[in-house]
Amino acid sequence: MQFDTPATTNPIDRMKVVGKPIHRIDGQSKTTGRAKYAYEWHDADIAYAYGYPVGSAIAKGRITSMDTSAAKAAPGVLAVVTTLDVGDLKKGQFNTASLFGGSQIQHYHQAIAVVVAETFEQARSAASLIKVDYAEEQGVFDLEVAAEKAVKPDESQQPDSAAGDFDAAFRAAPVTLDARYATPDQSHAMMEPHASIAAWNGDEVTLWTSSQMIDWWRGDFAQTLGIDKEKVHLMSPFIGGGFGGKLFLRVDAVLAAFGAKACGCPVKVALPRPFIANNTTHRPATLQRIRIGAERDGKITAIGHESWSGNLPDGSLETAVMQTRLLYAGENRMTAMRLAALDLPEGNAMRAPGEAPGLMALEIAIDEMAEKLGIDPIEFRIINDTQVDPENPERPFSHRDLIGCLKLGAERFGWDARKAPAARREGNWMIGVGVAAAFRNNLVLPSGARVRLGSDGIVTVETDMTDIGTGSYTIIAQTAAEMMGVNIDKVAVQLGDSRFPVSAGSGGQFGANSSTSGVYAACIKLREAVARKLGFNSADVVFEDGNVRSGNRTVPLAEAAGADGLVGEDTMTWGDLTETHQQSTFGGHFVEVGVDVATGETRIRRMLAVCAAGRILNPITARSQMIGAMTMGAGGALSEELAVDTRRGFFVNHDLAGYEIAVHADIPHQEVIFMDETDPYSSPMKAKGVGELGLCGVAAAIANAIYNATGVRVRDYPITLDKLIGGLPDVA
Repeated sequence: MQFDTPATTNPIDRMKVVGKPIHRIDGQSKTTGRAKYAYEWHDADIAYAYGYPVGSAIAKGRITSMDTSAAKAAPGVLAVVTTLDVGDLKKGQFNTASLFGGSQIQHYHQAIAVVVAETFEQARSAASLIKVDYAEEQGVFDLEVAAEKAVKPDESQQPDSAAGDFDAAFRAAPVTLDARYATPDQSHAMMEPHASIAAWNGDEVTLWTSSQMIDWWRGDFAQTLGIDKEKVHLMSPFIGGGFGGKLFLRVDAVLAAFGAKACGCPVKVALPRPFIANNTTHRPATLQRIRIGAERDGKITAIGHESWSGNLPDGSLETAVMQTRLLYAGENRMTAMRLAALDLPEGNAMRAPGEAPGLMALEIAIDEMAEKLGIDPIEFRIINDTQVDPENPERPFSHRDLIGCLKLGAERFGWDARKAPAARREGNWMIGVGVAAAFRNNLVLPSGARVRLGSDGIVTVETDMTDIGTGSYTIIAQTAAEMMGVNIDKVAVQLGDSRFPVSAGSGGQFGANSSTSGVYAACIKLREAVARKLGFNSADVVFEDGNVRSGNRTVPLAEAAGADGLVGEDTMTWGDLTETHQQSTFGGHFVEVGVDVATGETRIRRMLAVCAAGRILNPITARSQMIGAMTMGAGGALSEELAVDTRRGFFVNHDLAGYEIAVHADIPHQEVIFMDETDPYSSPMKAKGVGELGLCGVAAAIANAIYNATGVRVRDYPITLDKLIGGLPDVA
C-alpha cells in the first residue's frame, strides 16, 4: 500500500483501542524477568562459550605484531581470534569505522581480538595476556583545533542553505545578537550493553543480538563476514535501550560470529561498559555560532546559524542547524555546517541527532534576543511563528501548533509569575524559570507486516519491528485490534525476527508511526481476505466485537478464519506528501530550577512539556517516552560530557561512575500534556512521533531557567557549578 493522499475516515478513527491508555502487553514478562534479552537467550542443552573483546590501546596507527600464546594457553580458553587472523574485511554500508579486521587502527578501543573461553571470567583474564606492538601515528582529537581546517562536506549532507540576503539584513537590523555556543560529546549510556550470541549451523548463522534495525544489521553483518544475507537469521525481540547507539551493526555481533566459528559452539559476547563509549558511536561535540537580527517590534529579519562538528574520515555531520531552517520566520536566512577530521571514535546518531544539540544553542539565542528586545520569551517566539517553510514559503506545514503548545504551557506552568533575572530567592536557593520550543521533523520509512487470523479468533502480528523500551508491542497490538474489531487480549505480537516482513525499525522518531502504518496495511489485506471468503462487499463490511458484519449478516471472526486460518501481508510505502508539505512535531518545554547561592549547585524543581505530535496512539507509552527524554535532557544540560584526552585520543570517563546521567530522582515533578490533534498528511494513523521531541529543547529550557535564577548566562554545556560560581552574589 502506498500512502500518497491525505488520510480520510478509516477504521483507526473509531478509537476504541487506539489512543487508549493501555498498559504494556509485554510489561509482565519484563517485570518478572521472563523477557529474554540478547545475552540471556539460553538453551539448557547447549554449552555456550563466552567471548571477551580486546581493544586497541592507541587511537591511530597500525598493529605490527600480536603475541597470543599466553592467552591460548590460559585455563578454559577455547579460541583466540585476532584482527590480523581475519585480515581486511568489507565495511558495512552503515558503518564509518571498520568494526574488525586488518592491522589499521582508526580509533581507541577499536576491536583487535576476541578471546573465547568456557567462562566469562576465564575469557576476561586471558584477554589481558595478549601482547600487542603498535606503530603509533599522531592523531587529531581536539575539535577546537580541528575546526580551523573543517571543510564543507558533499551536498548529500545538505550543509548549507540560504534565502534572501542575510548579511545585508543582519547589518541593517536595529537589534542584533552574535553569540557562540558549544555542546560536548555525549554517550548513549543505555542500560543494556551491546551484546550478541552467535551460533553456526554449517554455513548458516543465527544471531541473537540487541539491534534497533533488524534488516540494516542483517545486511551489514552479511557484508562484513562475506556471506549471503539469506544465510543470516537475526533475532532481537527485546532491547534494553538504544537511543540510536544500536541503529547500526556493532562489533559484538562480529566477534561472536568469528568466535563461534573458531570454537565450533555458540558464543556470547557483551561489550564491557568502557567499550560503549570508545568502541561504538557517540553524539559528536559541536561549536555553533548564531546571529539574529530583528526589528524593535520583535520581528526577525535575519537569522543565521553555523555549526562545526568532527568525525572520522568519510563520517557524517552532526546536523545542528536543521531546525533553524524551519522553526522561526525571517525573510533573510543562512545556515552552514562544516566537518572537521578527528581521530576519535565514530560520531553518529544519538536521540534526536541534529535537533538536540542544535536547539541547545538556538533556544538560548532566542531567549537572549528576547531580552535584548525587552519582549517576553514566549511572546517573542509567538511573534515569529510561521505556517510555511521559511526557506520555501510555497511549502506549508501539514499541521503546526507551536503557538498552542506555548500558550497552554504558559498557563499550566504559571509563567505569568516569572520575575526578572536573579530576583527570586527562597533561603539559599535562587529560583528561576525557563522556556524553550521543541521541534523534531516527522520522518517515515517503508514498513511491512504479516497478520494472521487463526481458527481460534486470535490475530497474530509478525514484523521485524523492534521494541527498545518504547512500547512497540503495545501500540502494534492496539492497531491490529482496532483494525480487526477485537479486544487487545485477542492479539499476539511477534517482533524482532528477520524471518518476518521488514519494518521501519526503531529510530529517528519514525518507528511508531511507520510500523503501525505497516500493520494497518497488512490488516487491510486481511480484512479483504475475510470479506472475499465470506462473499461480503469489502466496501461496507464492519469488523467489530470479534465479528465481521455486512448488512444483516454477522459471522464470528474465528468462523471466518476457518480451519486453515487467513493471512494478510503488505508494506506501507510513502508518496510525495513529505515533499509537498513540511511535516514536523512541536512542543514547549518549561522548567523551574533552584541554584544554590553559595555553591552554584543546580536542582531541577519541576518540568512541563506540552507536545503537538499528531494522534497519540497510547498516552501511557507516549508519556513514558516524554519523561524519559526530559530526564535525558536534564543530563545533557547539567552533567553529561565525554571528556576527551586530547593527547591520547580517547574518552576518559567511559563508565557510569565518570559519565554522569540524570535519573528520575533528580527531578521531583514532571508533567506532560499532549495536544488533541491529528495530522492526515502523516499516515493513515494520523500520528507522528514523540520519543525524540521530548528531548529537543529541554537543555536550553534548563539553561534559560538557570539564567533567570542567577543572571549568569552559560553558553557552553554542560552547565556545571564551576561555570556559574564566579557570577553568583558574594556571600559571607
